Amino acid sequence: MPDPAALMPIPGHIDPVAVPRAAPRRDDGRIDLIGLSKDELRLALETAQLEPKQAKLRAKQLWHWMYNRGATDFAVMTDISKAMQPWLDQRFVIGRPQVIEAQVSVDGTRKWLLRAPDAQDYEMVFIPDADRGTLCVSSQVGCTLNCRFCHTGTMRLVRNLTPSEIVGQVMLARDALGEWPSQPEGRLLTNIVMMGMGEPLYNFDNVRDALKLVMDGDGLALSKRRITLSTSGVVPMMARAGVEIGVNLAVSLHAVTKEVRDEIVPLNRKYGIEELLQACADYPGANNARRITFEYVMLRDKNDSDADARELVRLIRQYKLPAKVNLIPFNPWPGAPYECSTPERIRAFSSIIFEAGISAPTRTPRGRDIDAACGQLKTAAERKTRAELDRLAEEKQVALG
Repeated sequence: MPDPAALMPIPGHIDPVAVPRAAPRRDDGRIDLIGLSKDELRLALETAQLEPKQAKLRAKQLWHWMYNRGATDFAVMTDISKAMQPWLDQRFVIGRPQVIEAQVSVDGTRKWLLRAPDAQDYEMVFIPDADRGTLCVSSQVGCTLNCRFCHTGTMRLVRNLTPSEIVGQVMLARDALGEWPSQPEGRLLTNIVMMGMGEPLYNFDNVRDALKLVMDGDGLALSKRRITLSTSGVVPMMARAGVEIGVNLAVSLHAVTKEVRDEIVPLNRKYGIEELLQACADYPGANNARRITFEYVMLRDKNDSDADARELVRLIRQYKLPAKVNLIPFNPWPGAPYECSTPERIRAFSSIIFEAGISAPTRTPRGRDIDAACGQLKTAAERKTRAELDRLAEEKQVALG
């Protein structure tokens, strides 16, 4: 059986994948310990000339301070000698993404614009609710998929985020929420969704390695039942995600006919609806207790008819899927080619699905005022660059008369 990753075609306009490239290095040459597995952490210490027994002990101590106490400074680590602390500080760092901008919505949603050492920007969003707090985590700088309703999809893909950058988002959110030392109960940050910028299954290894750290019982200890990975339908990687990561699956469906899905989710031209739904039916661990979530953005006169709703029910039944459908009112952005369905149309669509015995809640848009809602993530730097280009083009036009 060939490796599913090897089945990915040469990057093209339908499903261009990130070209592997080395992780960005810090200017000071120090190694960031966040994102390293336990074995990698021990090996990093050994490589820095600590003898193996000492490296094993120090790795265990560092792990506890980083992931249970949230420490970012070796000087606070009371069980590490005063002589050892500067030695560690010269060679290593316990990093966090650089915060360029932090915004808070009127509804309490928070959004951070983050910058990597190579000056690439990405975003994360925290959505507080009465009974949970969900962190929306990015997996790539930009996105490849060009879904037509999604603002992020208008960005070019720059690169994959590293495990350090993915875990770093969770660490930074816990810093901001005051959630150290780590507690098993009473957390504000209770859930993670891999629904930020990028397609997680096109950054499979880094996403898997990052989520293993997040789920580690000795570390951040977030249950896999509290983590959801969202894909636009990278079929060859879905079964592998079920086996190697094992978190909840969400699928960006958004349409029930080939014609419409080809238009709004171009990846459908590569992996069609039937192939995608079969992969959902085969997803390891899917059952009525762990349903697959289908994300469905409501686009006026495009995918929101009664006939569309009935076809969605038929498909879910045909593939015997333990499913929930999240109806997402379209979040507009400047230049978007679609409008949001009317509230009445969304209610009618939802009712047809509910009457068939399938849960179909309408997601309340959160953080629209700070462009933090679903499909709106696009770094402010990118927006400003586009605005600058538009201004220059306008000035040139005026100059030409």
